[in-house]
Amino acid sequence: MVFFFLCVISIVEVFSASSGLTYKKGNFIGPIIYHSGTIIAGLVIAVITMNIPCRYFKLMTPFLLGASFVTLLWVLFAGEDINGAQRVISILGFTFQPSEIAKGTMVLAEAQILSAMQHESGADRKAFGFVMALAVPICFLIMLENLSTALLLAIVVFLMMFIGRVPYVQLGKLMGGVLATAALGLMFIMLVGHTKDEKVSQVKTEVVDIHKTAENADDAAAGKKKDEGAIAKMFHRADTWKARIVKFLDNEEVAPKDYDLDKDAQVAHANIAIVSSNVIGQGPGNSVERDFLAQAFSDFIYAIIIEELGILGAGFVVLLYIVLLFRTARIANRCENYFPAMLVMGLALLLVVQATFNMLVAVGLMPVTGQPLPLISKGGTSTIINCAYIGAILSVSRSAKKKPVAEEM
Repeated sequence: MVFFFLCVISIVEVFSASSGLTYKKGNFIGPIIYHSGTIIAGLVIAVITMNIPCRYFKLMTPFLLGASFVTLLWVLFAGEDINGAQRVISILGFTFQPSEIAKGTMVLAEAQILSAMQHESGADRKAFGFVMALAVPICFLIMLENLSTALLLAIVVFLMMFIGRVPYVQLGKLMGGVLATAALGLMFIMLVGHTKDEKVSQVKTEVVDIHKTAENADDAAAGKKKDEGAIAKMFHRADTWKARIVKFLDNEEVAPKDYDLDKDAQVAHANIAIVSSNVIGQGPGNSVERDFLAQAFSDFIYAIIIEELGILGAGFVVLLYIVLLFRTARIANRCENYFPAMLVMGLALLLVVQATFNMLVAVGLMPVTGQPLPLISKGGTSTIINCAYIGAILSVSRSAKKKPVAEEM
């Protein structure tokens, strides 16, 4: 029922929030037909996955790991550009995001490792090393083009290790290492990345320098530009990351009349949408800000939900994800074996943590991340794979060996 309600909300809100697409394409019904078709395809995948006994999921792990590494490398060198990042691969006219496959594959592999190395006192200390050997390269490859997805996967991996009873000493050392790396990474981003104002200043300086040294420094300048070009290509996302961090940390009060809607349009119109809800909402299909939000049907759809359905509607969406998490925890608690229990918890955490990211961004409590709202936002690969996650959870509920009732209590 949670899955059903999320799909219904998705169809209604995506139909409402796709006004920009209908205007560009000149087709009122086209975008919602495409999205409904995607959801129907996802439902078919969910039903198929649900009817596969969960013990067979283990057989897919080696193939999925190989496919994940190959496609993650492929997208770095030959991926298609979306919003300034190479995130999708096109095959036979179909596009998909390798990171979506890699997330589920990592959860599947980690569930197998933690379940295979469980003892009465907890997970074997070696399990930590095996998990990190897979998680670090996968997260690194994803991070090069999509930092927020890499962070999302890292959080889920850590939570699964916590649930899987990995020794706290190892988890503590990992947290210390992650915090130190994050601090160094933040320093690196702030040094390497450039905001728009810094870019303008840099261009002006370079123009002056070129006029001064053009006659006797052509060769040196060419070599320098070549080196800088290689570095810029490798870390081209640093500018985006820095801009988002600086924008989020800027707490300066700006009067409404002085606010530049063009400079920070997404966050501004998301805030306007939330305020326009007037607590009770404008009603389904009556959003105004959907016409101004560039990603109203994806990254900022939660702001449109608040505008149209009000606080109660927004709270109901949050409740659906909470029920999904607790219901999955109930399924995991009934499992006699560790593998299906760890698998369903990992998949549920993927969905719920991503939903949390999206909703926090929409209400201004996190920097913009570009994460869609699972099972609600308009999407292709992500929608179908999220439906497959639901199918896998239902498969465990149906086919996993259950504990005796007395043990559950």
